[in-house]
Amino acid sequence: MTLADLTENLRTAVNAGTPLSKSLKFDLMGDGFIHISGHDVTNEDGPADLTMTLSLDDLKAMGKGELDPMMAVMSGRLKLSDMMAAMSMQPEINGLMSRIK
Repeated sequence: MTLADLTENLRTAVNAGTPLSKSLKFDLMGDGFIHISGHDVTNEDGPADLTMTLSLDDLKAMGKGELDPMMAVMSGRLKLSDMMAAMSMQPEINGLMSRIK
C-alpha cells in the first residue's frame, strides 16, 4: 500500500464517521505526511494538535491491528508530540483506525 492509497483509505474512514475533535498529523519519517483536520485529509506538513511520528510500515500495521500503539510508543517505534492530546484522542484514533480498509 502506497502513501496515496493509505491517504485515500484514511479520507474514506474520516468521512465515514465523526471528525476528530483535534487535528492529527502522521509524520512518516521521510515517506511523507498525512494531515487530518475535520473532514480534510491531505499530505501537507501543516501544524497539528497531535503529531504521531512513525514509519509508513508501522502505520499500516497499526491500521491492520498488527501493531499495538502502546507497545509502539514503549519500544520507540512511535513518537507522540503531546502525550495528553494522544490520551484524550485515543478513542477517536482507535475508531478511525478500525474504519481503515
